[in-house]
Amino acid sequence: MVKQVAIFIDGAYLQNVLRNDFGSARIDFRLLSETLAGESDILRTYYYHCLPYRDEPPTPEQDERFARQRRFFDALNLLPRYSVRLGRLERRGDIFVQKRVDILLGVDMALLAAKRFIQEATLIAGDSDFIPAVSATRAEGVITRLVHGRSVHGDLLREVDERTQITRELINSVLMPS
Repeated sequence: MVKQVAIFIDGAYLQNVLRNDFGSARIDFRLLSETLAGESDILRTYYYHCLPYRDEPPTPEQDERFARQRRFFDALNLLPRYSVRLGRLERRGDIFVQKRVDILLGVDMALLAAKRFIQEATLIAGDSDFIPAVSATRAEGVITRLVHGRSVHGDLLREVDERTQITRELINSVLMPS
């Protein structure tokens, strides 16, 4: 019997890994999902992120950054079995904070596990905020796999069933054609 997998991508985390560890490598997200799924059937890949913050009224640079990110999310949504789930960005003083992203991912993961839609959950993330969702998913008998960069919380590593570090070899295998 072929196992059903859902892939959950913390977009900001993956974006940081690609920028900081792999020189802003541009990857083929469809190929990434297929590679991570292996022999399993992909129910869906969920990509979680936020649109960039814009002042009111926005600057031309903010409008361009917003439009570029919107085009990227629209392109992901057109991929087979992809779903972009958006939180929102809030300004807190001099920093910006993502809201709703982690909880969206956690709820989706736990619901798919509880409803028995998946037998495997692959998570690309590094934040310990995902531990309750991973625990709930494992409690439902779903195999949890963490795909992570160099920066990852140790408690999250210990909570999952399987771990795969994002390596140069993996990135090279899913690069966008030049």
